Amino acid sequence: MKKIAIATVLFALAGGAAYAADDVAQGEKDFKKCKACHSIISPDGEKIVKGGVIGPNLFGVVGRPAGGDPEFGKYDDTMMELAEGGLVWTPENMAAYIPNAKDFLSEQSGEKAKTKMTPQKVKDVTDVIAYLAQFSE
Repeated sequence: MKKIAIATVLFALAGGAAYAADDVAQGEKDFKKCKACHSIISPDGEKIVKGGVIGPNLFGVVGRPAGGDPEFGKYDDTMMELAEGGLVWTPENMAAYIPNAKDFLSEQSGEKAKTKMTPQKVKDVTDVIAYLAQFSE
């Protein structure tokens, strides 16, 4: 019983840390690097962050299936194959993808991947994920 309680607490801490302990304000600042290619636009059309159209809209990205923005038609082949395989943008997947998308996609697909997503240097990637999470269900 004690082991189960400890495991439950550790699991809750690990899962909740991506949202609770991170600095959303810092994530918003760091997102400025991302808005060159990405916007955050709600389903009703509210432009939360005006950004580029080179990448998909990131409203609702946390928890969304990869390749899941129906308005964005420029996903690369590797991303679409992974999407068909069930890849979801969990905080863990995003934390691996954002700093080096090419390596992440290559590792996930088992093949050398190409992507237009450039590596992003941010103070703490979990801050950016926490920022984006507030626009997700």
